[in-house]
Formats: sequence, structure tokens, C-alpha cells
Amino acid sequence: MTNQKRQIALLTGGGDCAGLNAVIRAVVKTATIEYQWDVLGIENGFEGLILPGKVRKLSIEDVRGILPRGGTILGTTNRANPFAYEEVLPNGEVKITDRSDDVLKRLDELNIDGLIVIGGDGSLHITHELIQKGLHAVGVPKTIDNDIQGTQITFGFDTALNTAMEALDKLQTTAESHHRVLILEVMGRNTGWIALKAGIAGGANVILIPEIPFTLQEVANKVNERRQENAKFSLIVVAEGAKPVGGSQVYQEMYASTGMRRLGGIGAVIESGLSQLIENEIRVTVLGHLQRGGSPTAFDRLLASRYGCMAVRLVAERKFGQMVALRDDQIISIPISEAVASQKFVPLNTDIIATALSLNISLGNTRQEIESMMG
Repeated sequence: MTNQKRQIALLTGGGDCAGLNAVIRAVVKTATIEYQWDVLGIENGFEGLILPGKVRKLSIEDVRGILPRGGTILGTTNRANPFAYEEVLPNGEVKITDRSDDVLKRLDELNIDGLIVIGGDGSLHITHELIQKGLHAVGVPKTIDNDIQGTQITFGFDTALNTAMEALDKLQTTAESHHRVLILEVMGRNTGWIALKAGIAGGANVILIPEIPFTLQEVANKVNERRQENAKFSLIVVAEGAKPVGGSQVYQEMYASTGMRRLGGIGAVIESGLSQLIENEIRVTVLGHLQRGGSPTAFDRLLASRYGCMAVRLVAERKFGQMVALRDDQIISIPISEAVASQKFVPLNTDIIATALSLNISLGNTRQEIESMMG
């Protein structure tokens, strides 16, 4: 234990998820009790270091009772990239400017010894860029998508997974009652972790993920096969980033500041095409932001707490440029550069794909074609 008085800061960036408050609580309690440091909370992600009046001290009292709460007491945004910050001019024109130097200057003015960034792929990319400019920072991986390299799992994923599974449990009863095909569209961006695991756990008959391009005919074949076996309903789970063979992902809009487009609508596209190939009525449910909200599961509370405590230890050891990660049930640290090098996709040669196939779940393509993709 050290008695050296230091001041650290933390922020939550990108989309919200369950467990953010658990990390905040762990950071504040560890820094305050174990190291006697002051902790400053930055509101609304990196935007809090650009706009005035968005920084506040966090005490033990401020984090009391927040462990089971979803969301984040600090607020967050996925539209405040300091390297491409959007400002609306009086005439309504949107101006995009580089405010990264302002972020570093603000942290220097606040006498921040280390910044803990709790974020997903986008926030960690921003952090990595700021580190190249001299920022002393540590990363904590959060995302419901579970797509960050170097860690077995990100906090927030387990809660979203359970939400999707529970939705499938409810959809099955109405699908069975009306002899319908029900399509559940879930989040996950360009990866299929939520769709695949929730689909298996929730008894889906068809699971469509970005890693395996699908054909509508194969989906129809599965539904019709079930009808012939006197199963008069089917459940289809589709990840928002799934796409047909030779086709493209379905998008809703683009964010000017990040250049990223928002995925969504693949469920409706499948409904339209599938209706020409099967007799069942089809309904689509888009689970959307329900996956982000609510109280975190026990797994996410524990993982988030472990991440938060380790992040403070990394600052204490001045191991900046690192991200906390879970490997073999141990919390370790890896370079943030490793985490942002690429997205973590579902590997096709994993046992979970084999499990889906063994359970006779259709993955939207022939088994022969899937096995050829595995190499």
C-alpha cells in the first residue's frame, strides 16, 4: 500500500451496457480506500473533457448502492470522438474539428495522473490514439458485442445474452400458439456472439451470424423440414450484421463524426424474402436497446468489479497503455494496441459451432459449405 497522494480520472464511453456502474464503484473504492487517491468522474465520455463543467469528484458516498444499477452514473455517448468532434454552428452547419489537444490540455489542468477509460472498440481506439500523443491511460473493455481482442469476454455481454435468451423463451410460447415463424433480431455489430450463444441457449431452430453468410433457401428448408416433422413453429435468431451469400449488411444511418453506419433491419429483409418460400406467418421482433439496459447479472457484476480493481492497480504501477482482460479466469493486462488491432469474430472451428450443428440448428448454409469455411 502506498500513501502517495495522487489524482486519477475515469470515464465511460460508447454505448451503455450493464456493469458500467460496477466498474466505477470498484475504481472509486479501490483508489480511495487502498491508495487514498482522489477520483474525478468525467461526464459523457470524452466530451466531458471538451465541454466545461463536466468533471466532478467521486467519493465512496457517490458510488454507494450503484452495483446493481444498469447504465452509468457518469453518462456516455458514442458521438464524441475528440479527433473528429462535431460542433453545430449558429447557422446550423455541422463543423468537425480535431479537439484531441484540448482533451490532453484539460487533463493536464486537472492534474490527472492517470485516466481509466471504460469503453468498447471505438473508445479504446480513441484512447490508443491519445496514448500516442502522450496520454497516461488504462483501458477497461466493455461491450455487449464481446468483439474486443485479447480478452475472453467483455462485461455487459452476459447480461445482454441473458436478455436475448429470455426473449426467445417468451417468443417460443406465442410462436407455438399461432404456428408462426418468429424472427428475433439481436445486436452484435459485425460479430455473432450474442446471436449464436443466445440462440443455442434459447432453443432457436435457425441462427444467422455475420461469420457465416446465409441463403434464404436454406432457412426455408429448415422451416419446411420442421413442418414435415409436425413442428408447426420455428424460431430464428439473426445478428444485426448477418448478410446473405453474395449480399451486403443492412444499415439504417451513418454517424458523421465516426463515419460508422448503424446496422439494423436484416430481420425485416429476411421476413420479406422468406415469406415467398414458406407457408407460415412470419413476425419480426427487434430486441434493440433492451439488450443494453437492466440490472447486470452476477457474472457481469463480478467481472466488472475485478476489472475496475485491476485497472487501479495498473495505474498504481504506472503500467499505462494497457487494457485489463480475462484469460483462464485470471484478470491480466495486455497492450491496448493488441485489443484494437482487429475485431474478435466467432471462430468457425470452435466447439460452439459444432454444438449448434450437432443440435440440428441451421446456421443458414449447408453443413458441407460451413465445414469448408472452417478449413
